Amino acid sequence: MTIAKTNSFTALITAVAALGGFLFGFDMAVVSGIIGPVKTQFGLSATQEGLFVSSALLGCIAGVAFSGRLSDIIGRRKMLFLAAFLFLVSAIGFAFSRGYAILIAFRVLAGMGVGVASNISPLYISEVAPAGKRGRLVTFYQLAITIGILAAYLSNLFLQSHAASWSGNSNGLFHWLFIDNVWRGMFLVGVIPSFIFSVLLLVVPESPRWLVQYGKTDEALKILNKTIGHDNAQSELNAITEVAIQKKGSFSELLRYPLKKLLILAMTLTALSQFSGINGVIFYGPTIMKSAGIITNDALLYQVLLGLANLLFTLIAIVKVDTWGRRPLYLYGSMGAALALAITGFCFWMNITGWLMLGCIMLFLLFFAFSLGPLKFVISTEIFPTHIRGTALSVCIMTMWVSDYIVNLLFPVLRDKMGIAATFFIFSAFCFLSFLYAKKNLFETKGRSLEDIEKSIAV
Repeated sequence: MTIAKTNSFTALITAVAALGGFLFGFDMAVVSGIIGPVKTQFGLSATQEGLFVSSALLGCIAGVAFSGRLSDIIGRRKMLFLAAFLFLVSAIGFAFSRGYAILIAFRVLAGMGVGVASNISPLYISEVAPAGKRGRLVTFYQLAITIGILAAYLSNLFLQSHAASWSGNSNGLFHWLFIDNVWRGMFLVGVIPSFIFSVLLLVVPESPRWLVQYGKTDEALKILNKTIGHDNAQSELNAITEVAIQKKGSFSELLRYPLKKLLILAMTLTALSQFSGINGVIFYGPTIMKSAGIITNDALLYQVLLGLANLLFTLIAIVKVDTWGRRPLYLYGSMGAALALAITGFCFWMNITGWLMLGCIMLFLLFFAFSLGPLKFVISTEIFPTHIRGTALSVCIMTMWVSDYIVNLLFPVLRDKMGIAATFFIFSAFCFLSFLYAKKNLFETKGRSLEDIEKSIAV
């Protein structure tokens, strides 16, 4: 197979796997436009509202908990199919739910889909990508998340505007979904990418590294021929086979040296990236902008602007991650994010509002999007051995969701009790701590095969 064809095939299967990230971003962001209508229609109390918003997180944790170990047993591809199925069923079920309990059930199911996708999609991409392009291709997963977030914001804005401007007297199912109960339509739109994801997965092969773990070397060689070409396929297969350990990884193995050290590294970088306050900025952005005097009531439009900025800035990581390397990007990005958040806190402290405030927040998004955001996925998918990579990544992704929960839970409390300026100073401190930790512990993996990395760690 020619280089052009192998590049095209690798790009195709990477794009398909990255659709899991798109659905991840879409599902988590679409809820921002339906909280108000659902609260009103079902008369939710504050406690019920909180359960509704956080119920997806319970599903995320469950999805991560079983997907890593299960992917090591049945394969990465089957788990991607499961994620697509969960997204599809939850989108339909949620749109037609009639009671609060049913809403919660399908939000949990959607969260399980998010949990599986957030774990398996970057794992799969890392295992099929050539060493020289792996960082860039795994970062495409983060780009897909930002595209999904933006798509959800645009979809919500369009459907809300359409419903508000509707003046006809028609009725029927379409009218009930997209006019009378537009929040149902907002969620039902997720059926489209879920179905596309399910169909396109039919052309996606199993991970060759997983196949080697189970002795299916002939199948692995066929896939390597398509992804890296005939000239390199056999040597790559030999390298994979040489370090392959024909046993099933267990969590207890992660607690022994040297895997324990790697697990601490990946978990710490993941937690610190979330403690930067990114979700506080994204989810509570309209509140922040209102307090800064930048916007008044057009919260959905503001979310679209943030989503667009996040998407564009992620492109920097895609372009530079395999040339500059993981370590430099992480160090520059974490320090830049710390400074941007500190300046934002200073603006709130000195009551400097307006577009300067928005500029500071955009600057933070810039640094986060090319470092703290995507690199936690890249690093976590590279440093663990194949036989236990799924289990290890699930622990790291679980760390991400727990950290997200803590930030979402504490942000309003910190904002109201300590003030918004102090809150941003705290986020800045975590970014600076991330810089210091990475400077001491993070090693470079740019351009190295997964097997070479595994050998150097002497597992």
